[in-house]
Amino acid sequence: MFGPPGVAYVYLVYGMYDCLNVVTEPVGTPAAVLVRAVEPLEGTAPMRDARLELGHARRRARDPSFRGREANRLLALRPARLASGPGLVAAAFSIDRTQTGIDLCDPASPVRLEPAPADEPAPEVASGPRIGIDYAGEPWVSRPWRLWIAGNPAVSGRAPRG
Repeated sequence: MFGPPGVAYVYLVYGMYDCLNVVTEPVGTPAAVLVRAVEPLEGTAPMRDARLELGHARRRARDPSFRGREANRLLALRPARLASGPGLVAAAFSIDRTQTGIDLCDPASPVRLEPAPADEPAPEVASGPRIGIDYAGEPWVSRPWRLWIAGNPAVSGRAPRG
């Protein structure tokens, strides 16, 4: 998180979920944006496969029937829900901590941010309080630092207001 802006910072949360962050400040200043959700516009089959492989790797020893049940569950899942949470973003795109430090602005990077098509109108951005930081107390709990595209079906967590 102390790297240059535009690089990936991937960390493990709860000992099992990788989370993708985009570093936002100059070198030495720890600041990043957590990517909480991604709306799939294409490539849903590889995303389902990546989630299935990760889930199978985690549960293989405990439940041999997992793969079939999970494959059916993922096939029934609406595309907008495939990457609708920080851990699901990483799982759907096979992102893990080995990708910390990659340049997300490099067009040749295996994981990258891309600009919207020039002819596409800018989306309406909504904001509200962040999720899961009650431990931080005020004023941090109420700051509107959670951003999303208004009305987007891939928004993660509680249904946002506003």
